Amino acid sequence: MERKVINPWKWQDEFAFVQANEVRGEQRTLICAGQAAVDADGRPQHAGDMRAQINLALDNLETVLRAAGMNLSNVVRLNYYTTDVDSFFQNYDVVAGRLLGAGCQSAGSLIGVARLAFPELLVEFEATAVA
Repeated sequence: MERKVINPWKWQDEFAFVQANEVRGEQRTLICAGQAAVDADGRPQHAGDMRAQINLALDNLETVLRAAGMNLSNVVRLNYYTTDVDSFFQNYDVVAGRLLGAGCQSAGSLIGVARLAFPELLVEFEATAVA
C-alpha cells in the first residue's frame, strides 16, 4: 500500500490531522462503526466527563483496529461527533497526543450533534483504516 499525505497548508499540523490521504494499492479497507465511551457490554461510561470519554472511545477504536490486525497508524479518515464542541476542543490535547503518538495522519471532520446514541455520550469517533 502506498499513502501520500496532501497538505497544501501547514496550519492543520498543530491539530494532528491532514487535509487528505491519497491511498493506492491497499489490500484491505476497514470501515469502523462509531466508537464511543461504552464498556464491553455497551453501557455508557463517564457521564459528563469529556476527557474520560475521549480516552475510552479511542481505547475502543484501538480495540476494533487491533481485532482487524491494524492500529491507529492505519487510519486514513477519522470523523469526530460531539454534543459539546467547546468541551471537545478544551480536551483536544488528549486526541492530538494519542494520534500523534501513534503516527496517525488522518483526514476527517468535527461535527457538532444534538445527541448521540445514548444521552450520556459526549463524543464518538468514526474511522476508516487501510492496509
